[in-house]
Amino acid sequence: MSDDQQAETTAKQVAEWMVEEIRFRGILRQEEAIADVREHFGEAFIFVNENKNASLEKEVKKEFRKLHRGQIAWDRDGFMWAWIG
Repeated sequence: MSDDQQAETTAKQVAEWMVEEIRFRGILRQEEAIADVREHFGEAFIFVNENKNASLEKEVKKEFRKLHRGQIAWDRDGFMWAWIG
């Protein structure tokens, strides 16, 4: 994706992609989400947390929660989101 396209991408669009991936596949592993977001949407939607792990930017997580409305759950042990809706 070009810099211009990345500049136009919003946190909501990243969150929409995540919801669609999980609807289609049933799950989305955190490491896959980070890699795909980095590749397709850009580094602006990723940050390194206090544990030095890559994580999704807070605005992406906020939009993601709004969009799935409780139909997706986080599996802490598996480091993945799963469709429960």
